[in-house]
Amino acid sequence: MTREREVRRRNVKNSRIVSDIKREKEHQQSKVNLAMLLFGIGGLITSVCVVGYFYYQSYLRQKVVFPIDVPKVLPKEAGTVEADPERFWGSYRPQLYFGLKTRSPASPLFGFMWLNQLTGQMPPPLRHWCDQGDGLLRYGWTKHDGVNFGTQEIEDKQFSLKTVFVKRQGGSHGGDWTARISAVPNMKDPTHPVVVSFMFYVALDGQGTLEPVLAKNGKYLTSLKGTSQELGNFELFFPKSTTDRSLRHSYLITYAPQIDKLKEVLLSGMKVDAWDKARTMIYFTLGGRLVPQDASGPNYVVHQLTVQLPFEMEVIFESGSFINRPNVLKGQVLTDLLSKHESNFDKKFTAVFDLESKGYKVDEIAFAKAALSNMIGGIGYFYGSSLVQSKYNKEPVDYWNASLYTAVPSRSFFPRGFLWDEGFHNLLISQWNVNISKDIISHWLDLMNVEGWIPREQILGDEALAKVPAEFVVQKNENANPPTLFLALSKVFEHYSSASNEGSQKFLKKVFPRLKAWYEWYNTSQVGNRPSTYRWRGRDAQTRRELNPKTLTSGLDDFPRASHPTDDEYHVDLRCWMALASKLMFDIAAIVGEDSSVYSATNKLLTDNNLLDELHWSEKKQQYSDFGLHTDKVRLERQKLPPNLQPGQRPPQTDLEQVRITLSEPEYRFVDSFGYVSLFPFLLKIIDHNSPKLYKILTDLKDPRLLWTDYGLRSLAKTAPLYNRYNTEHDPPYWRGAIWVNMNYLALSALHHYSSTQGSYSEMAKTIYDELRFNLVTNILKEYKRTGFIWENYNDKTGEGKGCHPFTGWSALVVLIMSEKY
Repeated sequence: MTREREVRRRNVKNSRIVSDIKREKEHQQSKVNLAMLLFGIGGLITSVCVVGYFYYQSYLRQKVVFPIDVPKVLPKEAGTVEADPERFWGSYRPQLYFGLKTRSPASPLFGFMWLNQLTGQMPPPLRHWCDQGDGLLRYGWTKHDGVNFGTQEIEDKQFSLKTVFVKRQGGSHGGDWTARISAVPNMKDPTHPVVVSFMFYVALDGQGTLEPVLAKNGKYLTSLKGTSQELGNFELFFPKSTTDRSLRHSYLITYAPQIDKLKEVLLSGMKVDAWDKARTMIYFTLGGRLVPQDASGPNYVVHQLTVQLPFEMEVIFESGSFINRPNVLKGQVLTDLLSKHESNFDKKFTAVFDLESKGYKVDEIAFAKAALSNMIGGIGYFYGSSLVQSKYNKEPVDYWNASLYTAVPSRSFFPRGFLWDEGFHNLLISQWNVNISKDIISHWLDLMNVEGWIPREQILGDEALAKVPAEFVVQKNENANPPTLFLALSKVFEHYSSASNEGSQKFLKKVFPRLKAWYEWYNTSQVGNRPSTYRWRGRDAQTRRELNPKTLTSGLDDFPRASHPTDDEYHVDLRCWMALASKLMFDIAAIVGEDSSVYSATNKLLTDNNLLDELHWSEKKQQYSDFGLHTDKVRLERQKLPPNLQPGQRPPQTDLEQVRITLSEPEYRFVDSFGYVSLFPFLLKIIDHNSPKLYKILTDLKDPRLLWTDYGLRSLAKTAPLYNRYNTEHDPPYWRGAIWVNMNYLALSALHHYSSTQGSYSEMAKTIYDELRFNLVTNILKEYKRTGFIWENYNDKTGEGKGCHPFTGWSALVVLIMSEKY
């Protein structure tokens, strides 16, 4: 028994050992399983995190090209004839001397070129795009109402042209129009005839068909039949002219690979022919049908007439859907309708601006009509995508395809949309036609992305891109522009008789969500490090080439700022722009029934004169100033060749560029360069009308050592260290002394405000207002009579026009100054 018990005991013990081992194995396996589970979960979490991280990074990269998720301001039918039949057709190719198109993304393009056959040049210069290099004596619209018609005068060196277009509504595709082009020699000398080729063309932009119709002898075009998505069927007629017998006809039927290459394609299709059998005079003519074999068909047709001046031709466009037209829009019918529109234009101009009551003469009123007409006639319609970049994009990316209906600053030099210019443009446009302004503002706001950002320069389509230097093409989403659309919006809803106006409320309700996002974008992306301050982005802190790094985003490009850009600087002009924006947001929110408290509070903060003085008033110089890391002791010096070249070592190029040399260490301080930036609390009417600082500013305005001239207010004081200084050896002064009309308009508007508001300095403001207005208008008129153009800016020493011309963007605000509309 004892033995058996011992055996049983051992068996139990062994069983326990086996069980313990088994349990231990199971425990270890459970640990392994748990570890594997945890590893799997960790891996899953890691995988999710990795996927989430890359998704988020992808979102950050793509965010810059996401449209904002609020309803568009423009109607769904925008870009079609249904949106606005009266303004569907227009002179919406402002970069051309004369061109027409519709407000649709892929409109057929109609345009005019000419050349003087007897210049002695091979080949003769061909005029097409507005170009200062052409040396035209003058050109521009004399009357243009933005809806029905436009008349333009062009003075070439040996002859003068007149282009006219008149529209007539009918059918469902925008109706008919006719263009009339005439030319007369400047000198009537029968021994020296002026022989000119007129070339009128149509080109397709990616869709549609063209079917040229030739005369029975096959030598010239009589008409052209076409189709397109937005126009349906149409026909273009080239009726015979009766003004001259010495006609020479030719044509070109071909294929253009890009719409910005129409001139080059035409030149490549030219040939030389003889004017007479004796071949005593040759001329350039077009080569007929030259469609490449690999092209699907012609997309570019040109009708050429070579004539001895004087001469007149008409080109008639008829819509296929206009069934019951009363007559053909040509000859006397065209003349009568043109006279009617011109008469209506004159009556409306008098009603709106009333310059006769201001004492202006007939020729001065004609100038004002031309200034307005060139603003209106400079409105273009563009379609395409911007090239944009955020800090998350290694390379630029394409914005979405969008349309833009906008005025342009200059047909020759800046034929595209600029955000801050457009606010000034619509101060004038809204006085003439508030619906055009609403349409323009709507197009701009619909370009907003999900961040609330609007690219400040719009380069849409091949024709616009062809005029822009590469370094200005890419738009960066951290860069702002002054929010001047608020200036224009204030005039738009002022135009309505009351805030309860149904049309006003409907429009403002549409734009408010986008204005809110835009306002919030400024208040997150453009704020300074110090509370209640703002800072322009986009300055280059690394450049060695610039005497003072430019602030392109401010619109005042090379106006002196802190010499050494840092994140701790802040800018008085941007702060004042945001005060204006806050006031307008408060007004609009109140009208449309939205919460306005945040805008009211922000406006109260930004217009607090004590806080403004604490942040931006320089006691040392007694002026408003930027603040930043700055020294005035800088200059440009040419780099020197390195000394002690080793034997056999080649010296570097000898034309080393100039670089900036800092002669004293910069320090944080006010940037005391007196000029336009110093005036912003005054320009935007923030200073209290009884403030002694208003007196100081008014006194400084009249000081000829500072900004006062006989021609307007200069941009930078003569006493400023960078007055009229080059910013690089090749970059002449821009906002460092020249007289700019938009800033003088704001100054006059402020003077008008302070002179009509009861205060300590109202009489002083009125005296300066009268003198400045007289000086500015007198000089612009003088230069227009002398040169034939309105200019980008004016020399502060002589008053002479400078920069590009014609510049009938904000320089056309002279019309408002003449009529005293602020």
